[in-house]
Amino acid sequence: MRAGLAAPTAGTAAGFTQANMVSVPADWAYDMLLFCQRNPKPCPVLDVTDAGSWRTVLADAADLRTDLPRYRVWEHGEIVAEPTDVLAHWRGDLVTFLLGCSFTFEWALLAAGVPLRHVEQGRNVPMYVTDRQCRSAGRLSGPMVVSMRPVPAGRLTAAVTRSAMMPSVHGDPVHIGDPAALGIADLARPDFGDPVDAEPGDVPVFWACGVTPQAALTASRPPFALTHAPGRMFVTDTRDEQYRVA
Repeated sequence: MRAGLAAPTAGTAAGFTQANMVSVPADWAYDMLLFCQRNPKPCPVLDVTDAGSWRTVLADAADLRTDLPRYRVWEHGEIVAEPTDVLAHWRGDLVTFLLGCSFTFEWALLAAGVPLRHVEQGRNVPMYVTDRQCRSAGRLSGPMVVSMRPVPAGRLTAAVTRSAMMPSVHGDPVHIGDPAALGIADLARPDFGDPVDAEPGDVPVFWACGVTPQAALTASRPPFALTHAPGRMFVTDTRDEQYRVA
């Protein structure tokens, strides 16, 4: 990333945990912490920084202002820039939340024989805004976002059990099958990421997604925030087995 790679991070850094990022002004931090606590499936907290700090225990030498492939800068719920660093936008009152990412358990899926169509096709994972509302917290509210992976019917059990072993990076799926059950009208038109071609016999499987706080930013319109760009994650120094519970 420091050399300028701005591509999605799925399929990179095998064995290392990846994380979503959202930074909010300190006077919004309690609302964000409460939002994550009340919605642990899409927003599993791995670390919360002190105000103004760009350091994290997840990677001691990392700089959260420069070490993600791409960022989003938010003002009043609108995206105003998508730079590859946020040095010019950083503020001393920002509290940063690092949330678990499903890219972390993808290596376990592969080891269990579950193919990753988006990686095979060189695309970002597709993500969708659902009609399931998160539990609100203070001034923050919004819908849950999910990622989708087409899984061969014969590998569904492996996909569920392997991801369930890692609840801190979203755990088991929230839905399998008909996307309409989540209010998703067309899998070919994701809200974030790229559409992915399914193979015959594949079944769509949906996991809660750490882009959910970005949907809350859109709905709740805080004055300022920074986030990662969907699919372009913070790759930590923390091994994925640390978050495996079985």
